[in-house]
Amino acid sequence: MRALIWDVDGTLAETERDGHRVAFNQAFEAEGVPWRWDASHYGRLLSVTGGFERLMHDMASRIEAPLAIAERELLARRLHRLKNMLYAQIVASGGIGLRPGVRELMDDCSAAGVRMAIATTTSRSNVEALLGAHFGPYWEARFDAVLCGEDAPRKKPDPQVYALALERLNLAAGEVLAIEDSSPGVQACVRAGVPVIVTRSVYFAQAEVDGALAIGPDLASGGDWQPAASLVKSAGRIDLAQLRAWAAGR
Repeated sequence: MRALIWDVDGTLAETERDGHRVAFNQAFEAEGVPWRWDASHYGRLLSVTGGFERLMHDMASRIEAPLAIAERELLARRLHRLKNMLYAQIVASGGIGLRPGVRELMDDCSAAGVRMAIATTTSRSNVEALLGAHFGPYWEARFDAVLCGEDAPRKKPDPQVYALALERLNLAAGEVLAIEDSSPGVQACVRAGVPVIVTRSVYFAQAEVDGALAIGPDLASGGDWQPAASLVKSAGRIDLAQLRAWAAGR
């Protein structure tokens, strides 16, 4: 395993419920749009990948939405741009922490010379906001490749972003491992031939996931993983040794 590839939303942080959803509602209010997405409704909308796409899907069932598709698209793009600005403010205020064990595993990689990459279809501004808040203005130096929605417009489960990550890293699929939180992300990995583990996020805690090497709650816990985290005591965390064991089929 020569590189670790990270998804962002739901994997690095619980951004969907506490960040993007809140920012969408703030954008609705600022634009005078009479919609509010509660936590459960937003969870259902996550079956649609991408914020703009999510808005268009939601408007299809709202009688208050513009009738013309072109007008819906204009409204969705305006709301999405504003949402991204508001999301950055939420992150900058310290409203969204990294998930347990993420920082420690990143530090493991840096110490061991394991390269890292980001492979997400969220916007670059969202990635910059989150990682800049936690790692400072030079956060990008931690990663050999940062692929975002602007680089890979085809959303997961399309494998485009992982194919680009492998290209940028100049590595074969079998030389990397990815971390995802949801079925669409895992499907993208499988289609790209990239081995993947899953740390379940709030919205995908019970979702059916096929194709992952291992599935568990978070990186700070060695318990409740399938298959078992054999190299980690129950009170320990998932480290590079355990990732390599799963990658080797142990």
